[in-house]
Amino acid sequence: MDINELAERLLAGDRRALARAITLVESGRDDHRAQALELMELVQHSGRQALRLGLSGTPGVGKSTFIESFGMMLIEQGLKVAVLAVDPSSARSGGSILGDKTRMELLTREKNAFIRPSPSQTNLGGVARRTREATQLCEAAGYDVVLIETVGVGQSETVVAQMSDVFLLLLAPAGGDELQGVKRGIMEMADLILVNKADGDLKAAAQRTRADYAGALHLLRRRPQDPEGFPKAATVSAIESAGLSEAWAEMQSLVQWRKEHGHYDQTRADQAQYWFAQDIRNGLLGQLDREPLKTAITDFAQQVGRGELTASRAAEQVLAALTASGTSK
Repeated sequence: MDINELAERLLAGDRRALARAITLVESGRDDHRAQALELMELVQHSGRQALRLGLSGTPGVGKSTFIESFGMMLIEQGLKVAVLAVDPSSARSGGSILGDKTRMELLTREKNAFIRPSPSQTNLGGVARRTREATQLCEAAGYDVVLIETVGVGQSETVVAQMSDVFLLLLAPAGGDELQGVKRGIMEMADLILVNKADGDLKAAAQRTRADYAGALHLLRRRPQDPEGFPKAATVSAIESAGLSEAWAEMQSLVQWRKEHGHYDQTRADQAQYWFAQDIRNGLLGQLDREPLKTAITDFAQQVGRGELTASRAAEQVLAALTASGTSK
Protein backbone atom coordinates (compact mmCIF):
# COMPACT_ATOMS: atom_id res chain seq x y z
CA MET A 1 0.00 0.00 0.00
CA ASP A 2 1.46 3.39 -0.98
CA ILE A 3 1.31 6.44 1.28
CA ASN A 4 -1.48 8.15 -0.65
CA GLU A 5 -3.72 5.10 -0.37
CA LEU A 6 -2.87 4.73 3.33
CA ALA A 7 -3.81 8.37 3.89
CA GLU A 8 -7.12 7.94 2.04
CA ARG A 9 -8.07 4.87 4.04
CA LEU A 10 -7.05 6.56 7.27
CA LEU A 11 -9.20 9.61 6.53
CA ALA A 12 -12.08 7.25 5.74
CA GLY A 13 -11.84 5.90 9.29
CA ASP A 14 -10.30 2.50 8.49
CA ARG A 15 -8.98 1.15 11.80
CA ARG A 16 -6.46 -1.15 10.12
CA ALA A 17 -5.07 1.80 8.19
CA LEU A 18 -4.81 3.76 11.45
CA ALA A 19 -2.94 0.91 13.14
CA ARG A 20 -0.60 0.63 10.17
CA ALA A 21 -0.01 4.39 10.14
CA ILE A 22 0.90 4.44 13.83
CA THR A 23 3.30 1.54 13.30
CA LEU A 24 4.91 3.57 10.53
CA VAL A 25 5.39 6.73 12.64
CA GLU A 26 6.78 4.67 15.53
CA SER A 27 9.40 3.00 13.34
CA GLY A 28 13.02 4.08 13.75
CA ARG A 29 14.04 3.18 10.19
CA ASP A 30 15.12 6.12 8.04
CA ASP A 31 12.96 5.05 5.07
CA HIS A 32 9.93 4.60 7.32
CA ARG A 33 10.54 8.01 8.88
CA ALA A 34 10.51 9.63 5.45
CA GLN A 35 7.20 7.90 4.64
CA ALA A 36 5.78 8.90 8.02
CA LEU A 37 6.59 12.56 7.41
CA GLU A 38 4.87 12.36 4.01
CA LEU A 39 1.82 10.73 5.61
CA MET A 40 1.57 13.38 8.34
CA GLU A 41 1.66 16.12 5.70
CA LEU A 42 -1.14 14.43 3.75
CA VAL A 43 -3.51 14.21 6.73
CA GLN A 44 -2.64 17.38 8.66
CA HIS A 45 -5.32 19.48 6.92
CA SER A 46 -8.21 17.09 7.59
CA GLY A 47 -9.87 19.81 9.65
CA ARG A 48 -10.73 17.30 12.36
CA GLN A 49 -10.03 17.91 16.02
CA ALA A 50 -10.47 15.52 18.92
CA LEU A 51 -10.56 16.33 22.59
CA ARG A 52 -7.17 15.16 23.82
CA LEU A 53 -7.22 13.87 27.38
CA GLY A 54 -3.93 13.09 29.12
CA LEU A 55 -4.25 10.61 31.98
CA SER A 56 -1.69 9.69 34.61
CA GLY A 57 -1.94 8.04 37.99
CA THR A 58 -0.21 6.07 40.68
CA PRO A 59 0.36 2.34 40.00
CA GLY A 60 -2.65 0.24 40.95
CA VAL A 61 -5.05 3.17 40.96
CA GLY A 62 -7.20 1.56 38.26
CA LYS A 63 -6.32 3.56 35.15
CA SER A 64 -7.32 0.78 32.76
CA THR A 65 -10.63 0.17 34.55
CA PHE A 66 -11.33 3.91 34.52
CA ILE A 67 -10.52 4.20 30.81
CA GLU A 68 -12.79 1.30 29.94
CA SER A 69 -15.74 2.60 31.99
CA PHE A 70 -15.22 6.18 30.82
CA GLY A 71 -14.71 5.10 27.20
CA MET A 72 -17.86 2.96 27.22
CA MET A 73 -19.85 5.91 28.58
CA LEU A 74 -18.59 8.15 25.77
CA ILE A 75 -19.38 5.53 23.13
CA GLU A 76 -22.93 5.25 24.49
CA GLN A 77 -23.19 8.99 23.84
CA GLY A 78 -22.33 8.38 20.18
CA LEU A 79 -18.66 9.38 20.34
CA LYS A 80 -15.65 7.59 18.86
CA VAL A 81 -12.86 6.96 21.35
CA ALA A 82 -9.17 6.24 20.78
CA VAL A 83 -6.88 5.10 23.60
CA LEU A 84 -3.12 5.40 23.34
CA ALA A 85 -1.87 3.38 26.29
CA VAL A 86 1.85 3.80 26.87
CA ASP A 87 3.24 0.81 28.75
CA PRO A 88 6.56 0.52 30.58
CA SER A 89 9.17 -1.11 28.37
CA SER A 90 11.22 -4.18 28.96
CA ALA A 91 14.85 -3.14 29.39
CA ARG A 92 15.85 -6.31 27.57
CA SER A 93 13.54 -6.40 24.55
CA GLY A 94 12.30 -2.81 24.44
CA GLY A 95 8.77 -4.17 24.15
CA SER A 96 5.70 -3.41 26.17
CA ILE A 97 5.52 -5.46 29.39
CA LEU A 98 2.03 -4.75 30.75
CA GLY A 99 -0.27 -4.91 27.76
CA ASP A 100 -3.09 -2.55 28.76
CA LYS A 101 -5.21 -3.72 25.85
CA THR A 102 -5.76 -7.07 27.55
CA ARG A 103 -7.32 -5.26 30.52
CA MET A 104 -9.98 -3.44 28.47
CA GLU A 105 -11.97 -6.35 27.11
CA LEU A 106 -15.30 -4.52 26.67
CA LEU A 107 -13.79 -1.46 25.02
CA THR A 108 -11.66 -3.60 22.72
CA ARG A 109 -14.80 -5.14 21.21
CA GLU A 110 -16.41 -1.80 20.40
CA LYS A 111 -16.30 -0.78 16.73
CA ASN A 112 -16.15 2.90 17.73
CA ALA A 113 -13.12 2.35 19.95
CA PHE A 114 -9.47 2.05 19.00
CA ILE A 115 -6.87 0.93 21.53
CA ARG A 116 -3.17 1.08 20.83
CA PRO A 117 -0.59 0.04 23.45
CA SER A 118 2.91 1.33 22.78
CA PRO A 119 6.16 0.70 24.66
CA SER A 120 7.67 3.80 26.24
CA GLN A 121 11.15 2.45 25.44
CA THR A 122 13.78 4.85 26.81
CA ASN A 123 11.67 7.98 26.64
CA LEU A 124 11.07 10.16 29.68
CA GLY A 125 7.76 11.86 30.25
CA GLY A 126 5.61 8.74 30.45
CA VAL A 127 4.81 8.82 26.74
CA ALA A 128 6.27 7.13 23.70
CA ARG A 129 8.37 9.33 21.41
CA ARG A 130 5.76 9.40 18.63
CA THR A 131 2.62 9.55 20.82
CA ARG A 132 1.95 13.10 19.61
CA GLU A 133 1.89 12.00 15.97
CA ALA A 134 -0.27 8.99 16.86
CA THR A 135 -2.74 11.41 18.47
CA GLN A 136 -2.87 13.48 15.29
CA LEU A 137 -3.50 10.34 13.24
CA CYS A 138 -6.40 9.38 15.50
CA GLU A 139 -7.88 12.85 15.00
CA ALA A 140 -7.54 12.55 11.23
CA ALA A 141 -9.27 9.15 11.37
CA GLY A 142 -12.33 10.81 12.91
CA TYR A 143 -12.07 9.97 16.61
CA ASP A 144 -13.80 12.47 18.88
CA VAL A 145 -11.84 11.78 22.07
CA VAL A 146 -8.23 10.60 22.36
CA LEU A 147 -7.16 9.31 25.76
CA ILE A 148 -3.39 9.28 26.31
CA GLU A 149 -2.53 7.04 29.24
CA THR A 150 0.99 7.47 30.59
CA VAL A 151 3.25 4.92 32.26
CA GLY A 152 2.68 6.20 35.81
CA VAL A 153 3.18 9.05 38.23
CA GLY A 154 6.49 10.86 38.39
CA GLN A 155 8.02 14.27 37.83
CA SER A 156 8.58 13.57 34.13
CA GLU A 157 4.94 12.60 33.60
CA THR A 158 4.15 16.27 33.01
CA VAL A 159 5.28 15.86 29.38
CA VAL A 160 1.83 14.45 28.55
CA ALA A 161 0.39 17.88 29.41
CA GLN A 162 2.23 19.17 26.32
CA MET A 163 0.03 17.08 24.03
CA SER A 164 -3.36 17.17 25.74
CA ASP A 165 -6.21 19.65 26.13
CA VAL A 166 -7.11 18.43 29.61
CA PHE A 167 -4.71 16.66 31.95
CA LEU A 168 -6.31 14.20 34.38
CA LEU A 169 -4.57 12.81 37.45
CA LEU A 170 -6.13 9.62 38.81
CA LEU A 171 -5.45 8.80 42.46
CA ALA A 172 -6.67 6.32 45.05
CA PRO A 173 -8.14 7.05 48.48
CA ALA A 174 -5.21 7.48 50.85
CA GLY A 175 -3.92 9.46 53.79
CA GLY A 176 -1.51 12.34 54.10
CA ASP A 177 1.52 10.21 53.22
CA GLU A 178 0.13 9.66 49.74
CA LEU A 179 -0.46 13.36 49.30
CA GLN A 180 3.13 14.05 50.29
CA GLY A 181 4.35 11.39 47.85
CA VAL A 182 2.73 12.90 44.77
CA LYS A 183 5.22 15.10 42.93
CA ARG A 184 4.52 18.82 43.00
CA GLY A 185 5.25 19.10 39.27
CA ILE A 186 2.43 16.84 38.22
CA MET A 187 0.07 18.45 40.73
CA GLU A 188 0.78 21.84 39.17
CA MET A 189 -0.06 20.54 35.70
CA ALA A 190 -3.26 18.62 36.54
CA ASP A 191 -6.54 20.22 35.45
CA LEU A 192 -8.71 17.68 37.22
CA ILE A 193 -7.81 15.23 39.97
CA LEU A 194 -10.09 12.20 40.14
CA VAL A 195 -10.00 10.11 43.30
CA ASN A 196 -10.94 6.64 42.06
CA LYS A 197 -12.38 3.67 43.97
CA ALA A 198 -14.96 5.86 45.73
CA ASP A 199 -17.19 2.90 46.48
CA GLY A 200 -17.93 0.46 49.30
CA ASP A 201 -15.78 0.86 52.40
CA LEU A 202 -13.52 3.36 50.63
CA LYS A 203 -16.24 5.86 49.79
CA ALA A 204 -15.79 7.99 52.93
CA ALA A 205 -12.00 7.86 52.63
CA ALA A 206 -12.26 8.97 49.00
CA GLN A 207 -14.29 12.02 50.01
CA ARG A 208 -11.71 13.00 52.62
CA THR A 209 -8.90 12.52 50.12
CA ARG A 210 -10.75 14.65 47.56
CA ALA A 211 -11.00 17.46 50.10
CA ASP A 212 -7.26 17.19 50.86
CA TYR A 213 -6.32 17.42 47.19
CA ALA A 214 -8.77 20.24 46.51
CA GLY A 215 -7.06 22.30 49.20
CA ALA A 216 -3.61 21.42 47.90
CA LEU A 217 -4.51 22.38 44.32
CA HIS A 218 -5.62 25.87 45.21
CA LEU A 219 -2.50 26.45 47.25
CA LEU A 220 -0.28 25.41 44.34
CA ARG A 221 -1.47 27.64 41.52
CA ARG A 222 -4.09 29.43 39.50
CA ARG A 223 -3.19 29.80 35.84
CA PRO A 224 -4.60 32.33 33.34
CA GLN A 225 -6.15 29.46 31.38
CA ASP A 226 -8.07 28.27 34.45
CA PRO A 227 -11.64 29.49 34.98
CA GLU A 228 -12.95 30.11 38.47
CA GLY A 229 -12.95 26.88 40.49
CA PHE A 230 -10.24 25.10 38.49
CA PRO A 231 -8.22 23.02 38.97
CA LYS A 232 -10.70 20.72 40.66
CA ALA A 233 -10.72 17.45 42.56
CA ALA A 234 -13.62 14.99 42.36
CA THR A 235 -14.43 11.40 43.30
CA VAL A 236 -15.27 8.62 40.84
CA SER A 237 -15.82 4.89 40.90
CA ALA A 238 -14.71 3.20 37.70
CA ILE A 239 -16.23 -0.11 38.81
CA GLU A 240 -19.66 1.39 39.54
CA SER A 241 -19.36 4.06 36.80
CA ALA A 242 -20.20 6.64 39.45
CA GLY A 243 -19.12 10.25 38.94
CA LEU A 244 -17.98 9.68 35.35
CA SER A 245 -20.68 11.78 33.70
CA GLU A 246 -20.00 14.61 36.16
CA ALA A 247 -16.27 14.42 35.46
CA TRP A 248 -16.97 14.49 31.71
CA ALA A 249 -19.15 17.57 32.15
CA GLU A 250 -16.30 19.30 34.02
CA MET A 251 -13.86 18.49 31.20
CA GLN A 252 -16.23 19.86 28.56
CA SER A 253 -16.91 22.98 30.62
CA LEU A 254 -13.18 23.65 31.02
CA VAL A 255 -12.44 23.22 27.31
CA GLN A 256 -15.41 25.38 26.29
CA TRP A 257 -14.27 28.18 28.61
CA ARG A 258 -10.75 28.03 27.21
CA LYS A 259 -12.07 28.18 23.64
CA GLU A 260 -14.23 31.20 24.43
CA HIS A 261 -11.31 33.04 26.02
CA GLY A 262 -8.70 32.20 23.37
CA HIS A 263 -6.63 29.88 25.55
CA TYR A 264 -7.44 26.68 23.64
CA ASP A 265 -5.93 27.70 20.29
CA GLN A 266 -2.97 29.40 21.97
CA THR A 267 -2.21 26.28 24.02
CA ARG A 268 -2.26 24.08 20.92
CA ALA A 269 0.05 26.53 19.13
CA ASP A 270 2.42 26.52 22.12
CA GLN A 271 2.37 22.72 22.17
CA ALA A 272 3.22 22.55 18.45
CA GLN A 273 6.21 24.82 19.03
CA TYR A 274 7.30 22.73 22.02
CA TRP A 275 7.31 19.54 19.91
CA PHE A 276 9.11 21.32 17.08
CA ALA A 277 11.93 22.06 19.54
CA GLN A 278 11.80 18.50 20.88
CA ASP A 279 12.10 17.03 17.38
CA ILE A 280 15.20 19.13 16.79
CA ARG A 281 16.74 17.91 20.05
CA ASN A 282 15.88 14.30 19.25
CA GLY A 283 17.36 14.68 15.79
CA LEU A 284 20.60 16.06 17.19
CA LEU A 285 20.79 13.24 19.74
CA GLY A 286 20.21 10.76 16.92
CA GLN A 287 23.24 12.18 15.09
CA LEU A 288 25.41 11.19 18.05
CA ASP A 289 24.51 7.53 17.54
CA ARG A 290 25.76 7.52 13.96
CA GLU A 291 29.24 6.99 12.59
CA PRO A 292 31.77 8.51 12.72
CA LEU A 293 30.57 10.46 15.77
CA LYS A 294 29.61 7.29 17.63
CA THR A 295 33.17 5.94 17.44
CA ALA A 296 34.62 9.36 18.32
CA ILE A 297 32.39 9.59 21.40
CA THR A 298 33.54 6.16 22.53
CA ASP A 299 37.18 7.21 22.14
CA PHE A 300 36.62 10.44 24.05
CA ALA A 301 34.78 8.58 26.80
CA GLN A 302 37.75 6.26 27.25
CA GLN A 303 40.12 9.25 27.43
CA VAL A 304 37.89 10.87 30.07
CA GLY A 305 37.87 7.61 32.01
CA ARG A 306 41.68 7.47 31.95
CA GLY A 307 41.91 11.07 33.13
CA GLU A 308 43.55 12.26 29.90
CA LEU A 309 40.75 14.74 29.16
CA THR A 310 38.23 16.55 31.32
CA ALA A 311 34.60 15.70 30.64
CA SER A 312 33.87 19.32 29.66
CA ARG A 313 36.73 19.46 27.15
CA ALA A 314 35.76 16.14 25.60
CA ALA A 315 32.14 17.25 25.28
CA GLU A 316 33.25 20.51 23.66
CA GLN A 317 35.22 18.58 21.02
CA VAL A 318 32.28 16.26 20.28
CA LEU A 319 29.96 19.24 19.81
CA ALA A 320 32.52 20.88 17.54
CA ALA A 321 32.67 17.68 15.46
CA LEU A 322 28.87 17.61 15.31
CA THR A 323 28.77 21.19 14.07
CA ALA A 324 31.46 20.46 11.48
CA SER A 325 29.60 17.40 10.19
CA GLY A 326 26.43 19.50 9.84
CA THR A 327 28.05 22.33 7.91
CA SER A 328 29.84 19.93 5.56
CA LYS A 329 26.57 18.55 4.21
